[in-house]
Amino acid sequence: MTSTAWTGITELVTNDPAHPESDGSPLGIIADAAVVEEGGTITWVGAEHRVPDTDEQRDVGGRAVIPSFVDSHSHLVFAGDRSAEFAARMTGAPYDGGGIAVSMEATRAATDEELRALVGARVAEMHAQGTGLVEIKSGYGLDVRNEARALRIAREFTEETTFLGAHVVPPEFRDGAGRTEYLDLVCGDMLAACAPHARWIDVFCEPNSAYAFTGEESERVLRSGLAAGLELRVHGNQLGHGPGAQLAVALGAASVDHCTFLSDADVDALAGSATVATLLPGVEFSTKSPYPDARRLLDAGVTVALASDCNPGTCYSSSIPFAIAVAVRDMGMTPAEALLAATAGAARSLRRTDVGVIRRGARADLTLLDAPSYLHLAYRPGVPIARRLA
Repeated sequence: MTSTAWTGITELVTNDPAHPESDGSPLGIIADAAVVEEGGTITWVGAEHRVPDTDEQRDVGGRAVIPSFVDSHSHLVFAGDRSAEFAARMTGAPYDGGGIAVSMEATRAATDEELRALVGARVAEMHAQGTGLVEIKSGYGLDVRNEARALRIAREFTEETTFLGAHVVPPEFRDGAGRTEYLDLVCGDMLAACAPHARWIDVFCEPNSAYAFTGEESERVLRSGLAAGLELRVHGNQLGHGPGAQLAVALGAASVDHCTFLSDADVDALAGSATVATLLPGVEFSTKSPYPDARRLLDAGVTVALASDCNPGTCYSSSIPFAIAVAVRDMGMTPAEALLAATAGAARSLRRTDVGVIRRGARADLTLLDAPSYLHLAYRPGVPIARRLA
């Protein structure tokens, strides 16, 4: 294998404060640094004047390097267009989850080849903006064949795939006893077909939407997933106060995502747990909803992640730099906290230790900034300064 040394790094964000040459901050910054990688794995990190001999050296010209972003919440397997829905929200129409059925119809009608091309283009778009590892959910098929198909296609692009058959109750199950029948399907035949292609199971626990699921229904879905060998994630507390956050903690979920409306008891529960609060600021931007209070969570000691929630209805943005800029401006996060949340925090929400950090033995997921410091991610919103280096 060929070893490569990346040199000329004016500021290296390692997220490894234990490194003896770092500044000791949570970002573990090393000035005038170099990184060596071989076969996709980091083999050396440190000051450039100590860089070992390698097969090749590549000078980045005095720019900053950070761990590639970890996008721990995305919905990339979909077809169709919901831009008209976005335009309606900008003039006052509320979001309640009902538009998911529009994407469901278009996704069901698309061929495998069409969906594969759409997902590939979206993943490439993420990579071009500095994202490395991506989590991808199903949730726009909402029947056995199309949920399993979505996960098979997603698995071609990432090992972090999530079964989200319990996204909403599809229209054909909304009358009479249909809701119970759909839950039986999700927890039975659909789960059996999807589990071989997924690592995670998720549920839209949102009693404030007529289309999503109550706490009791969500618990049934999650316990069924656990029994099938899947790990847990939760959509919770997005549209109003509800049981999602505390249910996630009680069941040991890796992450509860959205967290827009949290009670003091919710925050206390998260602070005393290993469950990560994943915040998705692009959603609030795209729905004109209140932003989650990241400062409150951080001050309580909760581990926070940032992710894109790239999806056709409530946030058709794949840009983690955009999420970082919004989190800094509108959610009470410092630039350092936002970057840490979009890298190490998001990695923790996926229970990964090999990404979101630059240290020996980690995956060589490196992102170059066309800037001297990570501060420019929030300082220059909307400017494409981040791209994957390796």
